[in-house]
Amino acid sequence: MNVPLSIKWEGERLIILDQQKLPHEIIYITLENMKEVHDAIITLKVRGAPAIGITAAYGLAIEAQSYQTNSMIDFLEYLKRDAAYLGESRPTAVNLVWALDRLLKAASPIDSVSDAKQILIEEAKIIHKEDEESCQSIGEFALSLLEDKTKVMTICNAGSIATAKYGTALAPFHLGKERGKEFEVFACETRPVFQGARLTAWELQQSGVDVTLITDSMAAHTIGAKGIEAIIVGADRIAKNGDTANKIGTLNLAILASVFGIPFYVAAPSSTFDLSINNGEEIPIEERKVEEIININGKAITPSNTKVFNPAFDVTPAKYITAIITEIGIIYPNYLENISTQIVDSIEKEKDYENK
Repeated sequence: MNVPLSIKWEGERLIILDQQKLPHEIIYITLENMKEVHDAIITLKVRGAPAIGITAAYGLAIEAQSYQTNSMIDFLEYLKRDAAYLGESRPTAVNLVWALDRLLKAASPIDSVSDAKQILIEEAKIIHKEDEESCQSIGEFALSLLEDKTKVMTICNAGSIATAKYGTALAPFHLGKERGKEFEVFACETRPVFQGARLTAWELQQSGVDVTLITDSMAAHTIGAKGIEAIIVGADRIAKNGDTANKIGTLNLAILASVFGIPFYVAAPSSTFDLSINNGEEIPIEERKVEEIININGKAITPSNTKVFNPAFDVTPAKYITAIITEIGIIYPNYLENISTQIVDSIEKEKDYENK
């Protein structure tokens, strides 16, 4: 695949692909401190739940290198403070807090500040590597579900540039291309900031995947007119019962899939599951600036003083989801039972491995 990496760790420096500049410019920027990382996440220079988590982990590890103390008590207090600051940058994406919590847990049992600083860097690198491996596994499982299907619809960008590599919902298309399987992908433009038009269309073109762009409001007509066989999307948070938060517009596609009788798949790593949340009603939904709706390329497209409601995500009830594709396998309904079993079993196995 020819898609540029979204995140690089080179010479103890965090380098990210500035996704604000895509598709016209491929520009990498270096983030040197926590505030720059916080800004990059809020302004969507880096986006996609897994990529946000990786970037935040590196950001916290970098910031910790500047702590001027030899006391582990003080060190951990600073670390908790800064983790909370980074954690509020995108409240819906659970991978963000998950990654920061991993760094806090990694540093907590360490005896010396110098060792803790090094452990934090190493843990961030591990999270980065794990995500790359996870995305490939998700792609493999997704390919098995799409084996007899070629016409697939997606929304937003759950691809390589939203993760360490390959992506989640787009992983089967990248892997399929590498192996000679040809998909015909229909990408919703994804208003209000056009992640589908700017990012998914560009990314799939880089891999040579056949991709057709449609506006979000064309989805119903396109499913019927073009014979769409499946819909696959990413996720920013999945509740214990399978209710899933993803980019605004995802719920529309799930309802359409049900009406047309085609499968609706969610692809996400196990870190996206939040077992502390019982259902979608408990998922916090981020609301973003009105400018994203009323402006395009800095130019106003609405009358002045127009009222705006701009939620970044919606929640798809589990009843509309055919299967959830993770790196540890495919989860089918009953989600309340099967998510708890499969995800908890995976967590317990990781703990057993770490304790050996």
